[in-house]
Amino acid sequence: MQEQIDAIREEAQALLAQVSSLQDVESARIRLLGRKGNLTELRRALAGLADEERPTWGKAINALSREIVEALDAAQTSMQEAERPVALEDEGIDVSLPGRQPNLGGLHPITQTIDRIREIFLAMGFEEVEGPEVETEYYNFDALNTPAHHPARDMHDTFYITDTVLLRTHTSPVQVRAMEQRQPPIRIIAPGRVYRKDADVSHSPMFHQVEGLLVDRNIRFSDLKGILAEFARQMFGPSTRVRFRPSFFPFTEPSAEVDVSCFFCGGEGCRVCKRTGWIEILGAGCVDPEVFRCVGYDPDVYTGFAFGMGPDRIAMLRYGINDIRVLFENDMRFLTQF
Repeated sequence: MQEQIDAIREEAQALLAQVSSLQDVESARIRLLGRKGNLTELRRALAGLADEERPTWGKAINALSREIVEALDAAQTSMQEAERPVALEDEGIDVSLPGRQPNLGGLHPITQTIDRIREIFLAMGFEEVEGPEVETEYYNFDALNTPAHHPARDMHDTFYITDTVLLRTHTSPVQVRAMEQRQPPIRIIAPGRVYRKDADVSHSPMFHQVEGLLVDRNIRFSDLKGILAEFARQMFGPSTRVRFRPSFFPFTEPSAEVDVSCFFCGGEGCRVCKRTGWIEILGAGCVDPEVFRCVGYDPDVYTGFAFGMGPDRIAMLRYGINDIRVLFENDMRFLTQF
């Protein structure tokens, strides 16, 4: 047994003396300590010894194993130190080479449109305010003079969370909250996300709206027309014309749909304006006295107007987008165009 131990020790010394790389160290480790290695075979031979001899030779084999492991570890460390400069040189970074140009993001077309709308109205003296997207039925409907039988309150139009809590269907609740918190004069805009159960090429279940409100003494419908006409000229060009068509909204009276002259064809008629020369962009009207009564304003003293527009639709018109769904798909091929 002693001769076998000495032979393995000499073999190990000879192998370690010849190593010149980490691969050589690993090959020596497998040959000496692997499942079919010499030391493993020697341990198996212990089974054929007498019971009184096994402890003595077992200790000798274990001592040899520790000796070989320590020698292999020392050789591996030495090889790693020797190969590190070569590896660093191979993997080094040439700082004189030109860097990779990072892919830069940009503002989403809807964000650009909302920023432009905000910029126009802030310059007119409006203040930006915000409100919760999860609303109560009171603020979303009741305080805006929307009766219980109105179709907009139906489950097939509105995302209800509970019987009285819902995802807001417009940003108009913000005007009610603002009027509850302050006294006239008020001049605010409220951009934000809104939700309705509608989805096709021109509608999305989540979209954006910008609500506007102005309340003071002696505010007339003509003031509303002047504000919106100026907005249209700044948004779509100085030659843009505006027309008001009678409409109905529960929270304004009188109410109107607002069209602008088609900025693609100059009002002559094209595919975008459906040959009419006009494009609808928003709804507006004078605040209904019932809304003032809900917030504690005296409708005999104060008057005002409100308007709401869809930045998503305006963005589609500005950039010639024919399907609203692409605005929310996060396709980088589409977004990098803006």
